[in-house]
Amino acid sequence: MIAVGSSAERLEPVDADERVVCDLTSFSAVSSLAASVGPVDALVHLVGGWRGGGGLAGQSDEDWAWLEQRVVGTLRNTTRAFEAALGASSAGRVVIISTTGLDRPTAGNASYVSLKAAAETWLAAVSHALRATPATTHVIRVKALVSAADRSAEPDRTFDGYSDVDDVASEIVGLVGS
Repeated sequence: MIAVGSSAERLEPVDADERVVCDLTSFSAVSSLAASVGPVDALVHLVGGWRGGGGLAGQSDEDWAWLEQRVVGTLRNTTRAFEAALGASSAGRVVIISTTGLDRPTAGNASYVSLKAAAETWLAAVSHALRATPATTHVIRVKALVSAADRSAEPDRTFDGYSDVDDVASEIVGLVGS
């Protein structure tokens, strides 16, 4: 089983004979998916997004709700639904992408950084839940991600401090195996 993200809210498990789309914002949908896929060796949470700016007053309730659902809600749903499968695996891994912004939060990224901190805290609790199993959890912190397409679209931009998606993908493969 290989899982690839197709959008901010969806996970597409790809098997030789099937393709399933699941709404990760729905715990019941993720639970149904978990019950149907069998053994799972890795959960790589690549769901999220960014909203911010405007100082503290600019942190809108709508942006908070949007981020909470994607950054923390989808992580809660997937880890709760797949906990047993990951714990039963001899190589269970949970990986999330977080932000270096946790080290220096700003008023303009307060909602985003707060929810990334919540995601890291949730992952620490997942680690505690899996402590009697071989499963492990991992956080990869990046400032932001950049792809070859991003660089092509903005050839004059330097993307200082950004992490290349290919490098992050290699790090993930190193953590979960191929």
